[in-house]
Amino acid sequence: MKMSRRDLTVGLLVTVLWGGNYSVIELGLRGLDPYLLTLLRFTFCAVPLVFFIRRPAGVSVAAMAVYGVLFAVGIWWVVNLAMHQGLSPGMSSVFLQFSAFFTILLSAIFLRERITAAHSWGMVFAACGLGLMLLASSQSSTVVGLLLVLLAALAWALCNLLIKLKRPGQMTAFIVWSSLYALPVLVVLTFASQGWLAFEALAGGLAWPTLFSVLFQSLITTILGYRVWNNLMKKYPATHVAPLSLLIPVSGLATSWLFFDEQMSAGQWLAICMILTGIMIFFCGHWLRTLGGRFARLD
Repeated sequence: MKMSRRDLTVGLLVTVLWGGNYSVIELGLRGLDPYLLTLLRFTFCAVPLVFFIRRPAGVSVAAMAVYGVLFAVGIWWVVNLAMHQGLSPGMSSVFLQFSAFFTILLSAIFLRERITAAHSWGMVFAACGLGLMLLASSQSSTVVGLLLVLLAALAWALCNLLIKLKRPGQMTAFIVWSSLYALPVLVVLTFASQGWLAFEALAGGLAWPTLFSVLFQSLITTILGYRVWNNLMKKYPATHVAPLSLLIPVSGLATSWLFFDEQMSAGQWLAICMILTGIMIFFCGHWLRTLGGRFARLD
């Protein structure tokens, strides 16, 4: 199934938005610890919308709870912790995009989705680009941070697979209610790591930059962004959608440079070109095969 121009455009806009989200997270981490920042993000995802939106039909509570915990804890609690450990916003956006490859491989294994030669070559180019971006980075990132974000990438791939298996019809309701089921786990993690001090810190209120970070992550990045992304993942094969996320490091590095002066070297620019080449191979593979067939018939 070929992705429509409208869906492709919307998908690209979401990935650009997500790239900038890492700088927004960094802004929030300057005022809150990673545990509390994640808890507040998903609290505002669920409340007050959960009181106005019915629980989605056709999806079990267990499926929503598993998705919520994988999404809130497995991805964003882990990413926030990695950034708190010292991984830069730009590099965090790079490492998390290994989820594209995990998603494609899991979909091929469990859903029998076909991986063509164009998909394989696209993954090779994009993977080389990601690897080169890591080597070319001048940022100091800890081994712990790297492993944490790779773990988050696997959690994102599992979330994508769950969406494809369960195919929820009311995506906004699914995200809101899944966030609600993740809150008890986030509360326990926050209390276990920080005790009551984390919650007492809220008594003095939130600074405006911190509040902006929380609300942007809750309403724009999560509810709006993942509503679009999950609908695309439900509608198209993983090989059509997952590669779009490889654009996130481009936006992530650009916004990190703009707001936090994270510099990009010539090697990083080369890596960006390789990632874009890989994405073009992904989406132009069908066109190239058709063109090749026409030339073969002319001969």
